[in-house]
Amino acid sequence: MAARQSITQRQHFIPALIAACMLFGALGRWPYSYYTLLRWVTFIAAVFVAYCGYAYRKPWAIWAFIYIAALLNPILSVHLARQTWQIINLATATAFIAAAFTITKPTPPTPADQGTNE
Repeated sequence: MAARQSITQRQHFIPALIAACMLFGALGRWPYSYYTLLRWVTFIAAVFVAYCGYAYRKPWAIWAFIYIAALLNPILSVHLARQTWQIINLATATAFIAAAFTITKPTPPTPADQGTNE
């Protein structure tokens, strides 16, 4: 049951890890279509993590992942050197992993936390 609670408190966990794995994979040599798919996956995952940051009241996640979504958006592509993209991919993968493990749904206070007014 603890694993089930963990997933419900971290709805962004799986998309963030998928994006991180693809970003680590981008360090190799792939056809151009892989990088196009990478942009779509990371863009969608970044928007979702930013939304979860908003829903879970984590302002750092909102701003960080809006920036990542803007940088990696597939519609208005940013063109940089391969070495620059490798550094960005590592940093972005690290951000996705950090978000997967640190952003959690806030738990409502229990009556014991609020104290009793008897």
